Amino acid sequence: MGTLLTILAVLFIALIIIIPLVEKYAPKGEPRDYGNIARWIIPLMMVILVLQLVRYYFF
Repeated sequence: MGTLLTILAVLFIALIIIIPLVEKYAPKGEPRDYGNIARWIIPLMMVILVLQLVRYYFF
């Protein structure tokens, strides 16, 4: 139990330190066009569904 608490404490402290540093020094990029990504979501979900069905019935 002590090991688990140590790991959680280290992760919590790392998040407190790393997140502000990443936000401060991250490059300011141009806004992304999410319309291009959004049009692929439904077809990819269909592919995943079919692959899961194949996996369920044949493996």
